[in-house]
Amino acid sequence: MRRGSLTLRGIAGAAVLAAFPVTVTAPAYAHEQDKVHATVTPSSAAAGADVEISVTGCDGTTGSAGSGAFEGDAKLTGRDGDKYALNGSAKIRGGVSGSYDVTVVCDGHPHQGVGTVRVVQHRTEPVSPVRAGGGGAARDGTAQLAAQAEEAGPGTWHAVIGLVLAGVAAVAVAFRSVRRRRSE
Repeated sequence: MRRGSLTLRGIAGAAVLAAFPVTVTAPAYAHEQDKVHATVTPSSAAAGADVEISVTGCDGTTGSAGSGAFEGDAKLTGRDGDKYALNGSAKIRGGVSGSYDVTVVCDGHPHQGVGTVRVVQHRTEPVSPVRAGGGGAARDGTAQLAAQAEEAGPGTWHAVIGLVLAGVAAVAVAFRSVRRRRSE
């Protein structure tokens, strides 16, 4: 009796498996996540900087790349993307810092996290002025005053000094001329 029930159970299990076939499908090779790679140049950029994006592994000739660090999606174009890179450019938006993933859409499929871009904050002015010269980098305004003086040209003081020197030269020439005439 025991053998009959095991046989009956085996037949029932086989009938269930036959009624619900298990299908295992692998993703198409053209859309595998590991095949697509994005390179951002430079890999570290400040807000407002332009970066170049190069993507390999996409079939076709167009695509787009997006990131939380970009002002908008970068349009990617190129020759056959499976053999050559698709290229585009994007601008880093202001007010962000840190590392951001790059998502590429090609062949109508998104490929998330296939590259990264790092946004750094650059200071354009020193935190405190340097006492030993500073080379015009300090915020005291001497660099601005020098630039304004170059643009404005000679001022009133330059004109006065020039007139005084011209007067002294004229007096010296006149004095020498008078002295020569007396000696003759």
